[in-house]
Amino acid sequence: MRFLDPKTDFAFKKIFGSAESKPILIEFLNALVYDSQPIVQDLEILDPYQAPQLQGVKDTFLDVKAQLVDGTMVLIEMQVLNPLDFNKRVLYNVAKAYSLQLQRGQGYSRLRPVIGLTITDFVLFPERDRFLSHYQLLDREDGLPYGDDIELVFVELPKFAKSLGDLETLTDLWTFFLQKAGDLEEIPPPLDSSPNLDHAFHIAETVNLSMEEFDLLEKQAFRVEDGRNVVRRALLEGLQQGREEGREEGRTEGEQQRSRDIARSLLGLLPPETIAEKTGLTVAAVEALNSEPVTPD
Repeated sequence: MRFLDPKTDFAFKKIFGSAESKPILIEFLNALVYDSQPIVQDLEILDPYQAPQLQGVKDTFLDVKAQLVDGTMVLIEMQVLNPLDFNKRVLYNVAKAYSLQLQRGQGYSRLRPVIGLTITDFVLFPERDRFLSHYQLLDREDGLPYGDDIELVFVELPKFAKSLGDLETLTDLWTFFLQKAGDLEEIPPPLDSSPNLDHAFHIAETVNLSMEEFDLLEKQAFRVEDGRNVVRRALLEGLQQGREEGREEGRTEGEQQRSRDIARSLLGLLPPETIAEKTGLTVAAVEALNSEPVTPD
């Protein structure tokens, strides 16, 4: 392993949240929030990364927080596992950051916008093919925005399917970096075209880690894999129960929908062939779930 995997909490904050990461973070935000346009010119990284003290490392490396020159707060999170009600947690964190700006007696005019940039290593919106989504408060009829105080941006890495030869924009380059950097042994073109990407790779080089950081990296990797195994076990046990019920009562449309729902939850955790074997669906049906609309409850 030459480069850290940016999808781990520890590596993500080391790369994007260190004191030396300001130019990296500026370009990263311009790429993913502002459609590769140089909107962000300067920012302050809040609570920058420092080499870890191993005691009490839990929950130390979760988010990168930055404040733009106009006062806008940006909350950036890399999420590998898909916990229950994750979408609500994202909204809660952004709403809390927005409301906590004011002290008692201060006027609402002091409130500044809050942007939540969330990168997921799982499919969050299976009804949509796009890997990059932007949400704001809009009028239902004509789309008129209710100001710009709250914005949610989501990057779903499993949906990004471009290869090195297809990368064109800064958005492409940084998304590919997040998705593949941990698998690379050298910096290939066109990822070497940006000085900030080169700097990010330098920070991510494992030769630059202390023994304490290596220890933390290993602990976090074990924790993530343990979490994935818990999800796999719970889903497969639920699937087994459903199949047993299906054998007793016949495979109704409800049971078929349940198999599709479970298969959709397993996307990104198991190969399509394994999911098909466990659910009784065809491989083609499993692969089609990424674009299949979710059935309302």
